[in-house]
Amino acid sequence: MATASSVNLEDVPSMDLMTELLRRMKCSTKPDKRLILIGPPGSGKGTQSPIIKDEYCLCHLATGDMLRAAVAAKTPLGIKAKEAMEKGELVSDDLVVGIIDEAIKKPSCQKGFILDGFPRTEVQAQKLDEMLEKQGVKIDKVLNFAIDDGILEERITGRWMHPASGRSYHTKFAPPKVHGIDDVTGEPLIQRKDDTAAVLKSRLEAFHMQTEPVVNYYTKKGIVANLHAEKPPKEVTAEVQKVLSS
Repeated sequence: MATASSVNLEDVPSMDLMTELLRRMKCSTKPDKRLILIGPPGSGKGTQSPIIKDEYCLCHLATGDMLRAAVAAKTPLGIKAKEAMEKGELVSDDLVVGIIDEAIKKPSCQKGFILDGFPRTEVQAQKLDEMLEKQGVKIDKVLNFAIDDGILEERITGRWMHPASGRSYHTKFAPPKVHGIDDVTGEPLIQRKDDTAAVLKSRLEAFHMQTEPVVNYYTKKGIVANLHAEKPPKEVTAEVQKVLSS
C-alpha cells in the first residue's frame, strides 16, 4: 500500500521496474563495502567515485548534500542542523554523524557507502567508528588519493572555461585552438576564482593540516590504501579495483 510520500509502483514504467530489479539482482552478489575517500581538490576523487559507486552498488554520501537534504526534509536532525546554521554556528560532529546514521539505513545504502568529505578530523573519525560499531559494521577501506601539490597546481591552474556553455579547457591537456578563446563561439574564456595558484595554496595547506591526522588514524588500523592519483584516470580506476578486490 503506497503512502502519500511513497511512489505508487503501478505508476512506474515497466522498463524502469525491470531495470531496477536487474540492478538489485546483480548487486545482491556484490560484497558489502564501506569506504572513505580522502583527497585534495583536483586529485580525481570526483572521477573515481561514480565508477566505484556503480561497480559495487554503493550509495555516495557527501556530507554537505546530506545536511541540505535533512534540512529540506525537516527531519529532527535537519531541524537542529538548520538552527545551528542560522545562528552562524558549525553543525556539531554528533549531528553530522547522526545524519550519516540515518542515511546509511536507506535501501540504496544496503551494500555499503562511499563517504566523501567526512571525517575531516580524528575526533570525527572516532565518532563515526563508534556509530558504525553499534550497528556491527566498520569502515573497510580508506582510499587516499595521494598526489604531489605541484602536479595539482598544474592540473588546476591550467583550467579555463566558457561561462555560457560550461565548456572546459586546459592549457596543457586540452587547450583551445586559440589561447583564451572558446573554440565554438570565439568568446573569451575565464578562469574560476578557486582555480588560481594563491587560492589553491591555501586550500591545500588547510587540507593537509586537517586530513593528515585522519589518514594516520586509519593507517594505524591498517585500512588505508594510498593511490597514485597522479596517474591517468583509467590507471587509477584499475588501481582502485585491485585494492577493493583484495
